[in-house]
Amino acid sequence: MSTLTVERCVVRNTAAKKGRTRAVAPGATASRHLHYGRIVLDPAGTLSFGTADHETGFVCLKGGATIAAEGVTHALAPFDALYVPRDATVEITSGASGCDLAEISAPVTTRHPVQFVSYTSVQADPGLHFKAGGPSAQRSLNVLIGKNVRASRIMAGVTFSEPGNWTSWPPHEHARMLEEAYLYIDMPAPAFGVQLVYTNTKTPELAVVVREGDCVLMPEGYHPNVAAPGGAINFLWMMAANREDADRQFGVVNVQPDYAAGGSGLDPGKAPAPAAMPALRQAQDEA
Repeated sequence: MSTLTVERCVVRNTAAKKGRTRAVAPGATASRHLHYGRIVLDPAGTLSFGTADHETGFVCLKGGATIAAEGVTHALAPFDALYVPRDATVEITSGASGCDLAEISAPVTTRHPVQFVSYTSVQADPGLHFKAGGPSAQRSLNVLIGKNVRASRIMAGVTFSEPGNWTSWPPHEHARMLEEAYLYIDMPAPAFGVQLVYTNTKTPELAVVVREGDCVLMPEGYHPNVAAPGGAINFLWMMAANREDADRQFGVVNVQPDYAAGGSGLDPGKAPAPAAMPALRQAQDEA
């Protein structure tokens, strides 16, 4: 039986409640390792919790917040990200306009250090911020938690389309290595899009209208989407590797054979070849 059903893969309006909420988790949805939730606090609101056995990524979507973990405190503005290891205590204080954070996590066995990623630094790095796709499919990709962050399972970033364009095109899939979810952001009403997720290229199993705040999970299958005319389809993408470390690779995808000739368009975001990895690790350790 296919895992690609509305009941298992679509969660609507995930920012509807204040506080800390969970929208995607194994069992309740089709995810295997990926967890996603929202932290929405009023101005000067506070929240404290432990990460347990989950490495956790926080992405600021609106407002601002300070997050303290492992003895360090970082201030997050929109699209800044913070990685926090398992077995850590997190203390969040929202800013003057409140905060809306995405919380992305997965269970892991290894602890990595706290790592802050500013959106400004991502925008300045052509290996993390780049355009993909041709006419009618062009979008801007921003890798927030990828090759720039030491982690075992999770990756995340934001994609912004051109009005009326397709994204995640050409269609691709990576189910043997990674599961993924899209959280639709920055799409003020009446903007909407259409998300497809399918293994059957003739009759897609999932085809749904999506709006800001909705989340669609892709445990398997090709997953292109398209914006309604006049508006963009923008989303926070989040992934969890099936195997820790070994499968945590951005841009290693299978393009739908009908469209494979032009490649995936994701190559700038890939990590260096294995021979270059020791030098990268040394540079990260010295940073």
